[in-house]
Amino acid sequence: MKALLLSEYKRLEITDIPTPEIGPEDVLVQVKSCGICGSDIHGWDGSSGRRVPPLVMGHEAAGVVAAVGKNVQGLVEGNRITFDSTVWCGKCHFCLSGRPNLCDNRMVLGVSCDDYRRYGCFAEYVSVPARICCQLPDCLPFEHAALIEAVSVAVHAANRTPVSLGDTAVVVGTGMIGLLVIQAIRQKGCSQVIATDLNPQRLEVARKLGADVTINVSEEDAAPRVAELTNGRGADVALEVVGATATINSAIDCTRKGGSVTIVGNLAPTIELPLQSVVTRELNIFGTCASAGEYPACVDLLAAGMIKVEDMITAKAPLEQGHDWFSRLYEGEAGAMKVVLCPAM
Repeated sequence: MKALLLSEYKRLEITDIPTPEIGPEDVLVQVKSCGICGSDIHGWDGSSGRRVPPLVMGHEAAGVVAAVGKNVQGLVEGNRITFDSTVWCGKCHFCLSGRPNLCDNRMVLGVSCDDYRRYGCFAEYVSVPARICCQLPDCLPFEHAALIEAVSVAVHAANRTPVSLGDTAVVVGTGMIGLLVIQAIRQKGCSQVIATDLNPQRLEVARKLGADVTINVSEEDAAPRVAELTNGRGADVALEVVGATATINSAIDCTRKGGSVTIVGNLAPTIELPLQSVVTRELNIFGTCASAGEYPACVDLLAAGMIKVEDMITAKAPLEQGHDWFSRLYEGEAGAMKVVLCPAM
């Protein structure tokens, strides 16, 4: 089968590799679309240490069932599906307690690290366990379905955040996940959503996708403006979607006493935390990782138009253009957000 192989760092090439075999609990998926994730870009240049060549990357995907293992129930050839990026075991304490994102034996599609190597979805076919699959309605385009993995991250973050109807939320960072978090936290029940960023173009998209107020933090400090918008209290909740000291501190500064901060971003391995501010104002700090069973809800939210992704798709391209698009995204092409590679194009 045709695949886009990371043969060495910063080099992707179309190659022919064997079609993956499936076990009794697996399905073979004909990949129709696969998004390029920011983590793939960090894998492409070797900076993450989690994508060691040679490797087929890609974990944001959707496609059609091409074959099913002998023990698989509920899926048949021809079903339109997407699937979790996390391959969880279903047997450990965390899986059995409904937290598969914390699985003791978790693997991620398209990742090669010290613990495992798992080929991903920048290819014509991929093999995945049936237990991580979710069926798609006919009305949902494959390129939209490829973004369900990212949508599930945002929905899980919203589910981790304690919200009461009518609350105010601040979303710090309006990259792709931030734009999805804006929509997810609105669906959770926030009546006012405030978005902050340095990029005016992204803030414009944030307004289009549901932010009531946007703050360009290159022009003004976010915390005083948020206080002004909340009668001096601060936001009830803040969701930080960058993962750096400055943005996490901004999220904390924007949150009222007794409020909650959910950290979605994962850019820096360590940050400096304003401990006294967290303690004396009795803030709740939540971490959030991947998703934990939200895929069916995300499918419904997309199908109903309650979360929108079309404006985030910069381009749809064949695998043959993969190396070029990785290079352009790595160089920070202006306005580029989500590129979806389609093996059948």
